[in-house]
Amino acid sequence: MKYKETPFGCVPEDWNVLPINEITSLVTDYVANGSFASLAENVKYKEEKDVAVLIRLVDYNRNFDGDFVYIDEHAYEFLSKSKLYGGEIIISNVGANVGTVFRCPYLPYKMSLAPNSIMVKFKGSDEFYYYWLRSPFGQHMLKSIVTGSAQPKFNKTNFRDMLAPVPPRKVQDRIVTILRTLDDKIEVNKKINKNLLQQMESLYKAWFTDFIPFGGSRPSDWRKSDIYSIADIIYGAPFSSKLFNTDGEGIPIIRIRDLRDQAFVTYTTENHPKGHLIQPGDIVVGMDGEFRPYIWGNTEAWLNQRVCIFNNKRPKGKAFVLFTIKPLLYRIEQTQVATTVIHIGKKDYDAFELYLPDSNTLDQFDELTSPMIDQIVVNRLENKRLATLRDSLLPRLMSGELDVSDIDL
Repeated sequence: MKYKETPFGCVPEDWNVLPINEITSLVTDYVANGSFASLAENVKYKEEKDVAVLIRLVDYNRNFDGDFVYIDEHAYEFLSKSKLYGGEIIISNVGANVGTVFRCPYLPYKMSLAPNSIMVKFKGSDEFYYYWLRSPFGQHMLKSIVTGSAQPKFNKTNFRDMLAPVPPRKVQDRIVTILRTLDDKIEVNKKINKNLLQQMESLYKAWFTDFIPFGGSRPSDWRKSDIYSIADIIYGAPFSSKLFNTDGEGIPIIRIRDLRDQAFVTYTTENHPKGHLIQPGDIVVGMDGEFRPYIWGNTEAWLNQRVCIFNNKRPKGKAFVLFTIKPLLYRIEQTQVATTVIHIGKKDYDAFELYLPDSNTLDQFDELTSPMIDQIVVNRLENKRLATLRDSLLPRLMSGELDVSDIDL
């Protein structure tokens, strides 16, 4: 196969290279709807539920799991040029995460694009260009149009002028089929895990909030206790950021920003004398910003400072620890008042109170929930392997290095 040079590397000779403007049917954003003054007058953000949701980068980072910003019917109709229906490609074009590419979810609300992002529809395969924009080649091209250092950004005009490949449509579709097969498996595992978490939380509520197995009231022999009766809290160590690298040298290091996606970005060769290696299945919490407990589903890694784990004292007691600390953490998050980032620390953990059930009750709950925790970890580790395979295939497919006709699914 013969190749030709492009601004994003070599591609097969039979692939066209055209400006985004020539291969899209729509490129739009929030400000396409009117002046800043008219937007401010007609669009009011609301915390309480209403007819429509503004889709933001922060919602993507939260896996679209609540805490949305809502708008009313008038605002939704005023934002007619940036309505969303589900599946559209959205690209963050302002801020530290400029160039982040994601798909609009399918939510039970009307939806509209929030500020600081653009939405794009292609004449060819939207799915192909979703993957291309997320590939090293697409990310390279997006970074090439970014301006500003204090506030990185790019505008619609520069995006429309940006070059992109145009493979034959059958090649686009074959590449999408290969990558989508992996993504579909990842999505199935995510849905299974979400369902398992919901089942465990429902069981926890039934047993330890509504006391259904105990006639609707808390047993009298359950004693008030502190968090240390069920878990040891292990804090991360302050690794030197000067020794961080992104080349995969050493052992991965977990920062707060890595918890949600549970993906590794930074590594360190530093062997901190007070360091602690987190293991798959550990319950980990970030101590700045949002205080959410996560079941760690990746390989072992160092805990960085301001990240801690709740190490359950009962061998199978992870679910009880998880759903006991979840509302306690949320309460701290909601009651803190801060002008910048909110924090949690040992003094907050020291104040955590709970009613400790008897050993027999805990044993029964552990037996029900422990297999669910184990399955969540297995699914997350499988998703890591699938994502690694997808990400290794992505640049080779997008450059035409791999002949898609030779790949069996």
